[in-house]
Amino acid sequence: MIYRRFVKNLVDRLLALAGLLVLSPILLVLGVVVARRMGRPVLFRQTRIGLNDASFGFFKFRTMTNERDANGQLLPDDRRLTPLGQFLRSSSLDELPQLWNVVRGEMSLVGPRPLLPEYLPRYSAEQRRRHHVRPGITGWAQVNGRNGLSWDDKFRHDVWYVDNCSLAVDIRIIAMTVAAVFGRRGISQQGHATMEPFMGSSQEKSR
Repeated sequence: MIYRRFVKNLVDRLLALAGLLVLSPILLVLGVVVARRMGRPVLFRQTRIGLNDASFGFFKFRTMTNERDANGQLLPDDRRLTPLGQFLRSSSLDELPQLWNVVRGEMSLVGPRPLLPEYLPRYSAEQRRRHHVRPGITGWAQVNGRNGLSWDDKFRHDVWYVDNCSLAVDIRIIAMTVAAVFGRRGISQQGHATMEPFMGSSQEKSR
């Protein structure tokens, strides 16, 4: 409890700041490449939900174009995801700008992934417990299947992390993240370019 409440956030911020300084040349190169291949903006910014249901601006490197159909609607993800975007996602390089979210105290290095505001009313009470900790760049669900998991399984992993958060668990997850990134596992859900939207727990719907 002491680690989660007091130590974790401080350590996260210091490590994220150091990471931004060390990785700044890579971030600059990636920014230039994204700008030339896909145009501006270089960063994708979206509102996500964090600790205690608070909203914040979430950053990633852009991986999709803004191509639209004749009616002005965005094309499906699989048609907008570029080869460069696929590489950034598979290597997790698109997540690097979230180090700034960690420095700002909105995210953690390790925790449940931050999701969209419209998902809030779709959670069960148990699933919503995932917001009892700061969201992370990586997490227990990410190293146990990532987008290859069903939503119900992802949330079970998220809640497990809330109940078992510790320094030892965080170190284990970071080590497993390195292996998962190099193995490029669970990048997308089967049949989808990314992950299908969460429409509510399958268990709740079956009742």
